[in-house]
Amino acid sequence: MFVHAPADRPSKAPLVVVLHGCTQSAEDYASPAGWLDLADRFGFVVLAPEQTRANNPNLCFNWYLPGEGQAGPREARSIAAMIAQAVETFDLDAGRVFVTGLSAGGAMTATLLATYPDLFAGGAVMAGLAHGSARSMAAAFSAKAGQTDADARELGSRVRGSSGRTGPWPTVSVWHGQSDTIVRPAAGEALARQWCDVHGIVDAPKTARIPAGRDFLVWMDPQGRPAVELHRIVGMGHGTPVKANGPDSCGGASTYTPETGASSSLRSRSAGGSPRRTVVLRPTRRLPTVRPVG
Repeated sequence: MFVHAPADRPSKAPLVVVLHGCTQSAEDYASPAGWLDLADRFGFVVLAPEQTRANNPNLCFNWYLPGEGQAGPREARSIAAMIAQAVETFDLDAGRVFVTGLSAGGAMTATLLATYPDLFAGGAVMAGLAHGSARSMAAAFSAKAGQTDADARELGSRVRGSSGRTGPWPTVSVWHGQSDTIVRPAAGEALARQWCDVHGIVDAPKTARIPAGRDFLVWMDPQGRPAVELHRIVGMGHGTPVKANGPDSCGGASTYTPETGASSSLRSRSAGGSPRRTVVLRPTRRLPTVRPVG
């Protein structure tokens, strides 16, 4: 459990939980994705759980293991315990907790939103998969290929059956490269359909084409509020899109945070409020360590 907590953050600051992808450490992802920069700029706290090789040799979060879909005593439960500790230790706003992740971390983001929906105001899934897409490693590979026979109702039922919650539900933002060969774009489309069904959305989305090469769709819930987003990044492979230079930039380009001219972290940041200063304070090289949970 690693935490980046700006010293001059406001009282009852928000919390953003950031989940890395396979082969990465917590800082390997949180820093280039821009979350540490944004925490300093906007005054929120970042919690970055880090997988161990004892749990997974490739450092992937085990989103597909049995028990993860029923809030069982596995990794989702451990991350939920970390969130509770961070909220208490840093005196954060429990009503403004958000979660995001890449690839396996994105799939775990979807699992957390489904199994602990009361903990989160919203989440952003980068190159991830719908909750309940797999219950074994073999099934996980099929899910990554975008293979599913489930319709929207079945996908939504997997979320509703994981917590017993009847609402309100977290908002969900889905980002997926249209040239992703590791987790196929169809997996992101299924994730968007899943949460549209959970939110009871029946209307067509509002759509836009962004000059930087991004198709943007947003679905409104029955009350007319934005509930589900889908961002299709044309020409991008597997990763989290960033804008490393120029206005509205944050983070840095790397293998799994490709430069696209679109900052997904800044765009999906839901902590609210305007920057309290124009100078971005660079974070320390290593995130401060907080006592591990369980």
